[in-house]
Amino acid sequence: MPRRPLSVRSQFWFMAGDEALAGPGRIELLRLIHETGSIRQAALQMGMSYRAAWDAVDAMNKRAGAAVVTRLTGGRSGGGARLTEYGQRLIRAYARLEADHAKHLTRMSAKLAKLL
Repeated sequence: MPRRPLSVRSQFWFMAGDEALAGPGRIELLRLIHETGSIRQAALQMGMSYRAAWDAVDAMNKRAGAAVVTRLTGGRSGGGARLTEYGQRLIRAYARLEADHAKHLTRMSAKLAKLL
């Protein structure tokens, strides 16, 4: 049986103290809220319930110590949600670090191959 190549994989999370603030799923939720202007629409696109999406947003808002998403009340504009400037910076920071993380994993996988 031929030996299969091994590689290193991992994901990372932003932490607020000892509590998870945002990882790949929550960052995607934030991106979709930003695109759609709606927690409900973002949840639908991710295949999750509105309740789960709202709980994730609520946890991020509380753990960050600053609002990440704000809800807009109904009326003529129909309500919705929007990312705060801090929420937008959180997405940008995650994207930059995610690219660095991917490069690091590539280097680690190459090192693993040499070690074996």
